[in-house]
Amino acid sequence: MILVTGGAGFIGSNLAAALAARGERVVICDRLGSQGKWRNIAPVEVEDILSPEALPAFLDSHTDGLRAVLHMGAISETTAEDADALVENNFHASMRLWAWCAAHNKQFIYASSAATYGDGAQGFDDDASIEHLARLRPLNAYGWSKHTFDRWVARRLADGAPRPLQWAGLKFFNVYGPNEQHKGAQASVAWHLWSQITAGGPARLFRSHHPDYADGGQVRDFVWVGDCSDVVLWLLDNRRVNGLFNVGTGQARSFADLAGAVFAALGRAPKIEYIPTPENIRNRYQYFTEAKMQRLREAGYEKAFTSLEDGVRRYVQDFLATPAA
Repeated sequence: MILVTGGAGFIGSNLAAALAARGERVVICDRLGSQGKWRNIAPVEVEDILSPEALPAFLDSHTDGLRAVLHMGAISETTAEDADALVENNFHASMRLWAWCAAHNKQFIYASSAATYGDGAQGFDDDASIEHLARLRPLNAYGWSKHTFDRWVARRLADGAPRPLQWAGLKFFNVYGPNEQHKGAQASVAWHLWSQITAGGPARLFRSHHPDYADGGQVRDFVWVGDCSDVVLWLLDNRRVNGLFNVGTGQARSFADLAGAVFAALGRAPKIEYIPTPENIRNRYQYFTEAKMQRLREAGYEKAFTSLEDGVRRYVQDFLATPAA
């Protein structure tokens, strides 16, 4: 049996579906609320669905039957400002699950974030050393909360403290794909562009306020959510692999490329409108992110990542054009 926290969320629900598809017994821990998140897991064969409050009792009663904890649950809004809530949900909850997995010799794979890299001035190297992590400066409280747990793990390892049977932290870059509609403003740019275009308007992208980048020339490492699930499944099957790993394609692409891929998937000619980057984020805006993928490759992961064009075409034509009932 495998526990997926945040299992009704974006990455978590895709992961739960991938696990169930290969015959795993899946337990989901999440808050379903009233945003329609239940639709994300409606097709998934699940063993149980738990609220976060029910999780401690479940863990206490399933020390033998549970093989792994896949911790995807978190406050994921990059604009979240309640630092106390972020500490409790993104740091303390992760600490407790690490400790449980260490005490019971279980696999533990958790979601970190590319937001831990801040403005990218220190590069995008998934070096898990205490020294390297200390140099990173996240730009928002969400990134800081994820980074704080990465640093906590590094100190535990350096001190020789108990650790899970396997541990892996995954720094997800700009993930897009099905089951993100409940995220609203925090959904991927791919989803927002599709929404704008199918509503009859142009695709709206931020203007550049940097002399080295043209309007729409800002770049990100856009990664298909199915590739994220594949990495987690591979780690589960290769439990001797431990570490902090980037999860991206390793190839930065521009927002103009992304918009072009959405228009192509819809069979429409591109029509893009450039709008000013909001003042409140302009000074903290990232113009370049790109995952360094050497560590995951050196660990043995060989599967190719989906190209932006193929991923967007699949997203638009196979999922957004045919929404679940």
